[in-house]
Amino acid sequence: MGKSYREELVGVFGDPIDENPTVVVAQTAFEKLGIPYRYVTVNVKAEDLEAAMRGLVAMNFKGIHLTIPHKVAVLPYLDSLSEEAAIMGAVNTVVVKDGELRGENTDGKGFMKSLENAGIKCGGKKVTMLGAGGAARAIAVELCRAGIDELVIVNRSKKRGRDLLGTIQKNFGLKASYRKWDCMMAVDEDTDILVNTTNIGLYPDVDARPDIVFESITDRMTVCDVIPNHPHTQLLKEAEKRGARTLDGLGMLINQCVESIYYWTGETADAGSMKAALAREYGIDVQC
Repeated sequence: MGKSYREELVGVFGDPIDENPTVVVAQTAFEKLGIPYRYVTVNVKAEDLEAAMRGLVAMNFKGIHLTIPHKVAVLPYLDSLSEEAAIMGAVNTVVVKDGELRGENTDGKGFMKSLENAGIKCGGKKVTMLGAGGAARAIAVELCRAGIDELVIVNRSKKRGRDLLGTIQKNFGLKASYRKWDCMMAVDEDTDILVNTTNIGLYPDVDARPDIVFESITDRMTVCDVIPNHPHTQLLKEAEKRGARTLDGLGMLINQCVESIYYWTGETADAGSMKAALAREYGIDVQC
């Protein structure tokens, strides 16, 4: 039998997407595993998402990652959802099998693994979350499953904020509330963990800062940002000035990718080599 030059295709759809570094960790993982997979980074506009999803089957993709703005919008184009993704109402990973598209969500698991690796415990804690989009839905559900005591959802869109609040109240018996984000917001002084799940600070707007009163951040808080590029966001810089512990989005990116690769290939990727590749790419230490 002759040599095969074909590679199995996976990748990511998003807009904007050019600066998304997932290809660095994914390709490193495939090379380490010794499997012929190719990760492609594709700019897909919101109005082209349906056609792009149909194309996955036609081109024999094994799966795809989804990022802003597609994590919720993709739901009508999927054939099935995992139990977790159905609760979250958001998908960041699609598996293509036998011509069908199955939605999974590894964002929340990746975020929780980053907290675990950093020694940050969630049980009994109060969490304030900025945003109510796809990443927020995944992270909120996993935080609630981990036993947090209270969740405060802060979001500009009242509908999105209340939708996420409804999901939490329906599935978990904890204190939860929604606040409309229409002014400079002070963080509650009893907040233990502040999480930014919005795209504020995402390339190219790397100097953007959330509309919060930074003086309300204290040294007893842990401040997390899901932005992977550039990971040292203005929010984290402001939090560090006030003595708060910080956690950037690169660890979450690596950990969620490990989960996704398992869904696509059945293989467990080496997070250590993925972390090293990302550290070389950015020239910084990577919290994983």
